[in-house]
Amino acid sequence: MSTEKTLISRFRESDFLYDFKRSPVTVVSFVIVMILIMLAVFADLVAPTNPFDAASLNLMNGFTPPMEPNAFTGETFVLGTDDQGRDLFSAIIFGLRVSLFVGLTAVILAMVLGVSLGLIAGYRGGWVDSLIMRAADIQVTFPSILIAMLIFGIARGLLPPHLRDEVAITVLIIAIGLSEWVPFARTVRGTTMVEKEKEYVQAARLIGLGSGQIMVRHILPNVLSPVLVIATITLALAIIAEATLSFLGVGAPPTEPSLGTLIRIGQDFLFSGEWWILLFPAFTLLALALSVNLLGDWLRDTLNPRLK
Repeated sequence: MSTEKTLISRFRESDFLYDFKRSPVTVVSFVIVMILIMLAVFADLVAPTNPFDAASLNLMNGFTPPMEPNAFTGETFVLGTDDQGRDLFSAIIFGLRVSLFVGLTAVILAMVLGVSLGLIAGYRGGWVDSLIMRAADIQVTFPSILIAMLIFGIARGLLPPHLRDEVAITVLIIAIGLSEWVPFARTVRGTTMVEKEKEYVQAARLIGLGSGQIMVRHILPNVLSPVLVIATITLALAIIAEATLSFLGVGAPPTEPSLGTLIRIGQDFLFSGEWWILLFPAFTLLALALSVNLLGDWLRDTLNPRLK
């Protein structure tokens, strides 16, 4: 119990929490992100209806404006409905769940791959380092969204038609993850090249530890701070990449639409007067991506002593 109190008291007195409280923009961004995450996690409890249950949809509710009773059914919806009569508030919450799941898992995949390759390249050096970094250089010459589209297209082309929609989310995660590993690898490589020359690494070699143990047990914990910053910023990029792919029709399937899919649907009705179908999903995506980006910028400034 005393240990827990000590940890809590240390956190309350830390510069990290002090800097956080002094930044109103960061506090607001954190609150927005937490609200959106909680809505996505508890979508089944928060959403008034299940928008993806075709049996519960009523086409007579289609194109109902926000906070106005439907002319046929008399039902009122907070954010209105789309062309199929889906409650837009419920659709956004469930779409937010898909976008966050894809973004988080894609970042985890990119982080694991990039950190592993960066550790190996920085510690081994030589031709191994050259091979990994040249592959990174080649990938950087292409926009990440094009890399993701290429991987997504190849994977779907290799799959049987009846499995494409079932594994579309998995393929989307792999495509985005494989397109975002380079920043992790480059940062970890540079830090590893510095750390491997320090005395604690030399001591680990003297007592007979293998290269794998040294990289994982000794070097890895000392390179995690910049990795966390990159992961936060990459999360915003991954969410935008998922939305872009879904908007272009090569992302989440219609049975599991994300925010990007909802924006694509709303774009078809923007000029016919049903502005809410596009506006609310787009605003939710903007709030999520901007808030995550602002948190990433604050983490970068806080964890980098040179910027203080």
